[in-house]
Amino acid sequence: MLKAWFNPSHIAAGFIAVLVGYTSSAVIIFQAAAAAGASPDQISSWLWALGIGMAVTSIGLSLRFRAPVLIAWSTPGGALLATGLPGFSLNEAIGVFLFNAALITLCGLLGWFDRIMRLIPAPLAGAMLAGVLLPFGLNLFGALQQQTLLVGLMLACYLAGRLLFPRYVIPVTLLVGILVAALAGQLHLEQLEWSLAEPVWTTPALSVPALLGVGIPLFIVTMASQNVPGMAVLRANGYQLPASPLMTTTGITGLLLAPFGGYTFNLAAISAAICAGKDADADPSQRFRASAWGGFFYLLTGLFGATVASLFAAFPQALVMAIAGLALLGTIGNALATALHDDQQREAAFLTFLVTASGLALWGIGSAFWGLLLGLLVLRLPRRQG
Repeated sequence: MLKAWFNPSHIAAGFIAVLVGYTSSAVIIFQAAAAAGASPDQISSWLWALGIGMAVTSIGLSLRFRAPVLIAWSTPGGALLATGLPGFSLNEAIGVFLFNAALITLCGLLGWFDRIMRLIPAPLAGAMLAGVLLPFGLNLFGALQQQTLLVGLMLACYLAGRLLFPRYVIPVTLLVGILVAALAGQLHLEQLEWSLAEPVWTTPALSVPALLGVGIPLFIVTMASQNVPGMAVLRANGYQLPASPLMTTTGITGLLLAPFGGYTFNLAAISAAICAGKDADADPSQRFRASAWGGFFYLLTGLFGATVASLFAAFPQALVMAIAGLALLGTIGNALATALHDDQQREAAFLTFLVTASGLALWGIGSAFWGLLLGLLVLRLPRRQG
């Protein structure tokens, strides 16, 4: 029995899933934490909370359902925080995290997962997500202008890698960026410190503008861009799991860890496919061990969150902006495709996209809320026939 847990394919799948998740979006977490005004110790605490939460839920749910359930943070949600939190205090940001976790918990306890997703049409959710993420795509090319060689080589690696090694394109692109930066003397490794992370408590504060402008969009983005595709990955691989206990577990985890920086926990999608696919194990009944190993590697990254934080702090800003933009290109494209594919809802979706991307803020409430509200209002307007 013990031997079954040390299958190299399970360990490799779990490690690669976590590696892809961290290299493609950890920089976005730093940007979100910086937007909230977090100190270096608090950023380390965010990584501790996220790592511990993802570890416990991934291992626990995988063992409970004997299925490859991998839990992750929300990358689009982190991007939303990075653009939506400036102007709010860190305490108000923690209040947003608790609000989001409470909504996810209610979805699980009351079985509202599918019902709520039907209330927000997919084109509007996609448009809001695309508007939130657009600045990251634009920043990629701003970084290209600032450091043409570094970012240009990363972009070339990304484009080639999409054809040659699509599963590993982001880790390899990040490695290329690190090598180029090192050769140019742009890495500040003197900042690297090997130390364990320590949780830092931040007392939450509730702010209506923050809850409306950031909290509700964070909930919608997490559900629509993470939990829905996460369930789809599981079901496409033959795992017919009930959504309610998964939502409840991740929601309660968020309630417990939000004061330490655990901004959201949800089903993984892309990285989960690595653990749920045939490469992890030919026998579907054994693939849960791959996601359990993923949980173990999450645990390591959480415990050494301070080291991870100091590592990313050593990177030049252009590298950080480039890898964040490249990691989100596919998500932006998919979100726009979802937003604009339906002729009947295209105008409402496009207005949602424009308002969200504009950064409009009224009465302290951010643009994602106003974009979604305008889109819903346009959908309700009568249409002229013919």
